[in-house]
Amino acid sequence: MKELIPRKPFSELSTVRNEMDRLWNRFLDDWPLPAMFTKGWAPMADISETKDKLIVKAELPGLDPEDIKLSLSGNLLTIEGEKKKEKEEKDEQHYYLERYSGAFHRSFRLPVEVREDKIEAKFDKGVLTVTLPKTAKTPKKEIKINKSKT
Repeated sequence: MKELIPRKPFSELSTVRNEMDRLWNRFLDDWPLPAMFTKGWAPMADISETKDKLIVKAELPGLDPEDIKLSLSGNLLTIEGEKKKEKEEKDEQHYYLERYSGAFHRSFRLPVEVREDKIEAKFDKGVLTVTLPKTAKTPKKEIKINKSKT
């Protein structure tokens, strides 16, 4: 007669749960989610391209142009700054706290070369718009391959 082995039905679920947690964490680490979902906050942004320029628009509600620093290093455009927290009253009770505050940093690798001396930035109604004119592209040069003489 066979021996009875005690069955532990939930031990298998623990293994499955651990594996799902591992996969979920790996998914979040590998996926380029905006920092606002992971650490701190970062402005949401759109990048578009026309025939002669790139346009970057970033939402920065509640900030002034003086709170924002914009820089370009090579083909890396960086927007950084700080959104100050509003002064709280001592007897104030909060029901929801969903608005972000604190320092932010967001960088974008530009897909094309731009004319650094012609970049324009404007800030209107909480939206930063950066216009980056493209450089004149060098036409492709075809290189003739010669047969070797052996």
